[in-house]
Amino acid sequence: MFDRFHNRTARVAVIGLGYVGLPLAVALAASGYKVVGIDLDPTKIEAVNQGRSYIADVADADLTAQAGRLRATGDYAALNQCDAVSICLPTPLDRTGQPDVSSILASGREIARHLHPGLVVVLESTSYPGTTTELLLPLLEAAAQPHGWRVGQEFFVAFSPERVDPGRTDWTIRTTPKIVAGATENCLAAVQAYYGQVFETLVPVSSPSAAEMAKLFENTYRFINISLANELLLMCDRLGLDCWEVLEAAATKPFGFTRFTPGPGVGGPCIPVDPHFLAWKMRSLNATARFIELAGRINAEMPRFWVQKVQDALNDAGKAVKGSRVLVLGAAYKADVADARESPVVDILQRLLQKGAQAAYHDPYILSLAEMGVPLTAVTDLEGEVRKADCVVIATAHSVYDWSSIAHGAAILVDTRFVVKRGS
Repeated sequence: MFDRFHNRTARVAVIGLGYVGLPLAVALAASGYKVVGIDLDPTKIEAVNQGRSYIADVADADLTAQAGRLRATGDYAALNQCDAVSICLPTPLDRTGQPDVSSILASGREIARHLHPGLVVVLESTSYPGTTTELLLPLLEAAAQPHGWRVGQEFFVAFSPERVDPGRTDWTIRTTPKIVAGATENCLAAVQAYYGQVFETLVPVSSPSAAEMAKLFENTYRFINISLANELLLMCDRLGLDCWEVLEAAATKPFGFTRFTPGPGVGGPCIPVDPHFLAWKMRSLNATARFIELAGRINAEMPRFWVQKVQDALNDAGKAVKGSRVLVLGAAYKADVADARESPVVDILQRLLQKGAQAAYHDPYILSLAEMGVPLTAVTDLEGEVRKADCVVIATAHSVYDWSSIAHGAAILVDTRFVVKRGS
């Protein structure tokens, strides 16, 4: 039934050419498939077709190497010639904190218009348990019903959560184990045939909902443990203890302990967002996800804590926050990535500006924060800005920084990530 996948003559599509979709499209093409990327952004389409990458984890050479097997378009009609399609679209929270699955619904309607026998549809976008079978599948079944097509027979639906970690090199998209689940047994077999040619290890589970839950739990695990580390910092601060000394001592235990470290908060497109999908789902069932809600409050408190540390440090030096030059190092949500989505540094900068500080930031990867609501562009003369600043805040530990010279050049140093050794 799935010979075209096994012999890699299948044509496949990836909807959404962002941080998840573009690396997936390249990996699919590298495995031998003919791949079409579908995106509504004409600049991305042009870049892919010209072999120019806009994502750090995909080099230009990766695109040019697949020039004969990978192309991009904005036309969903390309699905008519495809054997499989993977949906890699963003699923943020809306302004009320509820899951925004509008992109999944929109793509599902487009796929339904081009549904045909043999098509394998795989959702990769993170969402709450039930999204695949309660939202995506009904759209496809409605289109299939007039033809008498049945899921698991004439077309196939599956869920396989993305596990992309920007900037990571020890685990790649191909080597990271890939969870897969089908709406039926035949659907599971279909996604295994499709992805089995690309990923080294597939991890089948019983249902799309189980796979969706596994993805949310992975990120909730990190979300809650980061909040615990942040609360440790808050407690040690009140007790007059060195949080880093405590962490280093605890981390010497060779079993039963995984080290998480505190910082300016939690950022990125997944960790601060995905757990709230689960919390929302539980509220819809008149239940609560108490750990998630508490962890969210703790993590959200961290930017305020660090701004208070800046205020205290300036006060000890006889200076007010208002009018002081405060330089923040790093705006990305984590080191060595060009991504400020949900970055707590944005909150720190906004709070400093609200207090009247002459706030500035440096980040070699994030040149402007205008789209994030902060009217600042990155300063370029790092050494000069450090010398001029009344206070330097280390927020994101980019490896390009010379921490020793920064520490010696700063009049006042507030370090949220402990990337500078004590006493330096």
